Amino acid sequence: MNVVLGLGLFIVGAIIGFIANKMLSSSAQETQKLAAKASQSESELAQYKLDVAEHLENSAKLLEQMNSTCQVAMTQMAQSTQLLQQVTPESIESMPFFSKETQEQLAQTVNLRHNKALRKNEEARSEPPLDYSGAPSGLFDDKKQSVTNTTTTG
Repeated sequence: MNVVLGLGLFIVGAIIGFIANKMLSSSAQETQKLAAKASQSESELAQYKLDVAEHLENSAKLLEQMNSTCQVAMTQMAQSTQLLQQVTPESIESMPFFSKETQEQLAQTVNLRHNKALRKNEEARSEPPLDYSGAPSGLFDDKKQSVTNTTTTG
């Protein structure tokens, strides 16, 4: 009987051990899965922090560039304003509107056009235009014309 009792206790102990092992191993597996997810989330968070830091650094550089560009623009505006305030009415009248080269080109163009216009006027005076007819047609005379396209109804 001792042997049967010992064998029975051994079988019951094995079954209880097997069930306990399954329960503990499933919770251990879940714990391992959760630990893996946690470490993955931590690495993603660290990468996100790096991305945000890089973005903020780039934004700061862009703002610095914008600031320097604005400073240059403000300096140029101040210089332009100063130059405009230095101009007197007498100096405005003495300043040419166009540059010297442009004035020379305009003078040449005006001379060429003027010469062409003179030549055209001379040609126009010497002979009539090409569509001019020497014999009048009488179209604009105040005479009664006969109607040729009347229909008679009868």
